[in-house]
Amino acid sequence: MAYFATALFLGLFLVGPTYFHWSDPGGRVSLALLTAFLLGAVAGYKAKG
Repeated sequence: MAYFATALFLGLFLVGPTYFHWSDPGGRVSLALLTAFLLGAVAGYKAKG
């Protein structure tokens, strides 16, 4: 599941703006994706024990 989450994050981060046609001049969408990924990784690590 961690590999799938990483692949999904990289896909959205790298090709998301082109595929979904969103405009991100200030980098806010990319920052939100990165923050969500990092917080999810920390939460998964803490839940694992």
